[in-house]
Amino acid sequence: MTSQIALPLIPAGARDPASIAIGSGNRAVAEALAAPENWPFRTAILHGPPRSGKSLLARWFANRHAGGVIDGVEALDETEVFHSWNRAQEDGFPLLVVVDGENWTITLPDLRSRMGAALQLEIGAPDDDMAAELMLNHALQRGLVLGEGAPAYLIPRMERSYAAIEKIVSEIDRLSLERQVPATLSVWRDALEAVQGPEQGRLI
Repeated sequence: MTSQIALPLIPAGARDPASIAIGSGNRAVAEALAAPENWPFRTAILHGPPRSGKSLLARWFANRHAGGVIDGVEALDETEVFHSWNRAQEDGFPLLVVVDGENWTITLPDLRSRMGAALQLEIGAPDDDMAAELMLNHALQRGLVLGEGAPAYLIPRMERSYAAIEKIVSEIDRLSLERQVPATLSVWRDALEAVQGPEQGRLI
């Protein structure tokens, strides 16, 4: 079963407020983000696959708890990250560190020891219900009507990843606009074929 967290911020160009689908892949993460007082040293590190909503969750956390967020930490100077951690400790606010890639190799010993003691949070792959919720969310943000039965048809035939769900919806939107037709079965099939190859689009 999925639920949603609404965000108070509206991205530029979006038709509706952003929301985060909460399901099996990220429920434990959302619950942990709601209780930063339980984090070791009030610090947590968030990992997850591409397009899994890490930055959206970080924005929700920052708005709800007035916490600090370091997003895309791998690209930053380690000394500056260490100073940010120290400031968070001195000022008494929780700090969420978001890792964009699969691994974050820390060379600065002081930073490595601090981050090693932090709470490690990992977003997992979406299950069927969460994938369907994400698909409908992406369509809503685009003003796209996917059509009745789209998630039930698409999800068993597609790669189960956050990035793939977003790509499929984007391709359905593109094909529907290009052909000036509603998003129906033929569009779904062609979108699958374009994103994942002919053998996927032809599965029935």
